[in-house]
Amino acid sequence: MDILSPEFLAIGVTLLIAGALTGVLAGMFGVGGGALIVPVLYEVFGVLDVPDETRMPLAVGTSLAIIIPTSVRSWLGHRARGAVDSDLLKAWAVPIVLGVLVGAIIARYAPPVVFQLVFVVVAGVNAIKLISGTTRWDVASDLPTGWILSVYGSVIGLFSSLMGIGGGQIANIIMTTHGRPIHQAVATSAGIGVLISVPGAIGYMLAGWGQLGLPSDAIGYVSLMGFILFVPTTILTATLGVRIAHGMSGRALQLSFGFFLAAVCLRFVYAIVVV
Repeated sequence: MDILSPEFLAIGVTLLIAGALTGVLAGMFGVGGGALIVPVLYEVFGVLDVPDETRMPLAVGTSLAIIIPTSVRSWLGHRARGAVDSDLLKAWAVPIVLGVLVGAIIARYAPPVVFQLVFVVVAGVNAIKLISGTTRWDVASDLPTGWILSVYGSVIGLFSSLMGIGGGQIANIIMTTHGRPIHQAVATSAGIGVLISVPGAIGYMLAGWGQLGLPSDAIGYVSLMGFILFVPTTILTATLGVRIAHGMSGRALQLSFGFFLAAVCLRFVYAIVVV
């Protein structure tokens, strides 16, 4: 595709706008923004004629690379407000990274529908939990310790790696069902995004190395064009999202996040059923 063509310029503008929205979401919900990045990149790579067998993992891997700066910016903003549980981040660091690496290995061999199904199930469960506001799913008054806490960390890393997200959706489910307030869950999830995005992006680069059908700008399953066009606006708008989140009530934040996730789920359900 000619880089001066109207179609290419339209893609560039779309990515810049999506980047701005991603930054706001990263700050508001403590996520890296992958729930928005992945579906946008999935559509963009379709326009660019990326084969179906590499389109979804390329969107996921590129999302993880983009999440690196947005997660760092969001985490620093929440930490400055004293909302991050740093001890929990330290306990989860190794299990999360191990889960991410396992997900990257799976990415090299799994069919595209695996990524879509994981995305729909995890995001859908979280959307129902957040929108309903129910406490019936609550597991305990606080998080466990020892090996059970490590298992939670590994699950967060594995599913986030397959979804191309910063872990905020999964961490929110785990933390809020264990008695943690939504604002603390959002803030701590921003730090989790840093733990997931760096090894995740590297893992997807290696997993996609030498695979056929990738664009010329791609390093493995990471598109440099997608990264370059997304990142600038995400960094600029992440702090705005942090301010919005801390100005909202806990219930309003839950509903906003829940409806957003529900919309993304419907998009991928459509892709699975129709395609």
